[in-house]
Amino acid sequence: MAITSKQKRPVRKKDRLPVAEFELETFEFRNFLAENINYLILLFSLVFLCYFNSLGNGFVSDDIQPILNNPDIGSLKYTFGVIMGLPQRIIHFLAFQMGGLEPGYFRIFNIFFHFGSTFTLFIILSVLVEKNVALFSSLLFAVHPILTESVTWISGMPYTAYSFFFLLSFLLYIISGKNKKRYFYSFAFFIPSLLFSEKASVLFLILIAYEISFGNLKSNWKKILPFAALCLILGLVFIGKIGQRVAALETNYYQPASGSSLENPLLQVPIAIGTYLKLIFWPDNLSLYQTEMFFTTGQYAAFLFVFIVFASLIFYGWKKNKHIFFWLSFFIIALIPTLTPLKISWIVAERYVYLSAAGVFVLVALFFGRLIDLAKRKDERYKMTVYSVFAVIILALSIRTIIRNTDWRNEDTLWIATVKTSPSGPNIHNNLGDVYARQGDLEMSAEEFKKAIEINPRYADAYHNLANTYQKMGRLDSAIENYRKAAEFNPYLWQSYQGLAAIYFDSGDFQSAEDMIKKAIQIDPENKNLQENLQVIESKL
Repeated sequence: MAITSKQKRPVRKKDRLPVAEFELETFEFRNFLAENINYLILLFSLVFLCYFNSLGNGFVSDDIQPILNNPDIGSLKYTFGVIMGLPQRIIHFLAFQMGGLEPGYFRIFNIFFHFGSTFTLFIILSVLVEKNVALFSSLLFAVHPILTESVTWISGMPYTAYSFFFLLSFLLYIISGKNKKRYFYSFAFFIPSLLFSEKASVLFLILIAYEISFGNLKSNWKKILPFAALCLILGLVFIGKIGQRVAALETNYYQPASGSSLENPLLQVPIAIGTYLKLIFWPDNLSLYQTEMFFTTGQYAAFLFVFIVFASLIFYGWKKNKHIFFWLSFFIIALIPTLTPLKISWIVAERYVYLSAAGVFVLVALFFGRLIDLAKRKDERYKMTVYSVFAVIILALSIRTIIRNTDWRNEDTLWIATVKTSPSGPNIHNNLGDVYARQGDLEMSAEEFKKAIEINPRYADAYHNLANTYQKMGRLDSAIENYRKAAEFNPYLWQSYQGLAAIYFDSGDFQSAEDMIKKAIQIDPENKNLQENLQVIESKL
C-alpha cells in the first residue's frame, strides 16, 4: 500500500476504516501507481479486450441526429453554446477534429472513461477494504455486460463520463482530510460530473452515506455543503424541464394511461430494483429498451420480496456492517433520479445502472473475499477453488460483453437484436421498419410501422414513416392520411408537411403543395431546402 504512517495510535471502536484519517492524507498517487502497476495493466487489458471489437461499430439510434446528421458538430459556436452538456460537446468536437465522422474516434472516449472509472474504483476500494476485494470489484466492473450500453453506445457517454468524474471526486474527498488542495480538486471534478448529466445531482448523498458509514457526519457536514448546494441549483434547472421531457416521452414512446403522467412507485421501485439485480446476476436479456414490464401478480410478489430483502439488508448493514449499508446505499442513491414517479425516464434502462452497479459488485467481491478467508483457515486448496470460480465468472462475463458489442455494430443489428428481447416497444418496431425499408422490403417495413402505431396510437414518427413507405409503394391516399395523422399528433413535424407538398406537387395540385410547404417553413424557417422547394412550387402557379 502507498498509505504510510509515521506514528501509531490505539485503534478505537469508532475507527471504521482500515486506515486512520491522518494516514489517508499521506496517500500519494505516484507511489500507489508504482506499487500497483500490475493491477493497472490487468484492468486495462481486460477493458481493452472486452471492448476492442466495438471500435469498428457505427453510429446507431441517438448517435445519428446529434452527431452524424449534425452539420455543426465541428463548430465552436455550437460546442460552447450552452453550459449543460458542454463537456460532451467538447469531446465530440475533439473527436471530429481527430477523425471526422469516424465513429471509433467518438467511441474511444467512452472506453477511456470506462477504464478510468474501473481503476478509480480500484483505488477507492484499496483505501476502504482489502486489496483482493478491491481487485475483484474492479474486475467485475471492467467486464460486466450490463455496462456495455454505456460504453459501446456513443450516446452512453454521459453515464461513463459523469461516473468517472464523480468517482475521481469521491476518491479525492476520501483522502482529503484537512488537505484543502485535495478538497478543492474533489469539488472541481464534481462539476464536470454534473455538466455531463443531471443524474449526478443526487450524488452528494453518497458523501453523506460515506460520512455516516466510515467518517463523522457531525464534524464534516460543512465539507458536503458546497456539493449539495451545487446539486440543488442543477436540480432546480432540471425540474423546470420536466414538462418537456414528459411530453417528448409520451409522444415517442408511450401513451399516458388515463391522462396520468405519474408512475405508481409501489410498482415501479420494486420492479426496477428487482430487474436490475436480475440483469446483474444473470445478464441474459440485455436490451436498449427494457419494454417488457408486464408481470403477473405472482411475478410482482417475487419482485416485492426481493425489494424487501434488499431494504432489510440496508437496515441490517446500518446496525451490523457498515460496508453492506454503504454499498447498498451507493446502489440505490445513484438510481434515485430514474426512480421518480414523474415518468421522466424508463422504468429500467441498463445505462441508468452504470454507476450504481458498482455497489453490488463490491458486495459480491466482499462475499468472495470472505470465502477466501474461510478457505485459508481450512485448506489452501479451497482458496484456489474460490479463485478459480471467480476467474470462470470473469471469463463468462467477458465473453458475454464481447458478444453484446456485436449487437451495436450498426442500425440493422441493433434493432433486430432489440426486438427479440423487447417486442412491446413502439419505437423499436418503428426503427425496425427503417431497417426493412433500407433493405428494400417495403411490405415488412409497413407492417413494423403499423405495429408501432398499434402499440402507441399517438406515435407521430411511426405515422410519418408509414406515410413515406406508402408513398414509395404508390399508395398515395394512404400516404396522405398518415402524413396528416403524423402532423396531428406532432404539429412540429415539418417533414410530414413536406411529404404532403411533394404528393400534391406530383399530382399537379400546386396550390395545396404551396400551402403545405409554407406550413413546413413556419416550423423551420431557416431550412434552405424548404425555401428552394417553395420557389419551385411558386414557379408552377
